[in-house]
Amino acid sequence: MQANPAQKQQKQLALFDLDHTLLDVDSDYLWGEYIVKHDLVDEAEYRTANQKFYNDYIEGTLDATEYNEFVAQFLSSLPLDRLDKLREDYIKSEIEPHIRPKAMEALCQHIEQGHDVVIISATNDFVVSAIAKRFGIESANVLATPLEIKDNRYTGKLTDKPNFQAGKIYHLDKWLDKQQAAGITFEKPMPIQTPKTTFHC
Repeated sequence: MQANPAQKQQKQLALFDLDHTLLDVDSDYLWGEYIVKHDLVDEAEYRTANQKFYNDYIEGTLDATEYNEFVAQFLSSLPLDRLDKLREDYIKSEIEPHIRPKAMEALCQHIEQGHDVVIISATNDFVVSAIAKRFGIESANVLATPLEIKDNRYTGKLTDKPNFQAGKIYHLDKWLDKQQAAGITFEKPMPIQTPKTTFHC
């Protein structure tokens, strides 16, 4: 049975990219640097593999599934509680210094106006969901590359298509279908480099 159109709630939708928009860095890259810096992976082996994927990306031949499974290998090696602690430290030490205040002001304005704010990123959901939560955005409004968890542990696999290139449209369409949204407008702030300031939503 279809809903009565008159009963649909009309909302505005604000889409925000994460890397080089809300942040002035690449969160995926910084996570890799973080685990290397803390000797959680073999530095030479990790950097060699990561450089290959970067070269593929530059050449337009990146296999996004293969890359994200490479990233997820480390996650599968540790229990969730240990990963949570590492991620908390990573956000505090690596992410918070790189938050763009002007972009955050725009995000906060949308939240205050009652708009649906969605963060969309090609980075995996382990990283993105925690950063989004720092911004006051719940995981239901995060579109990122979905990693699989079974028996309270990452498996190293994806549960769906990577949220990369055409995959972003795919995941956004799925989200819109779930929301059954009407009268949506899309807004994305221009990346602005500004001095670090404190912000509150």
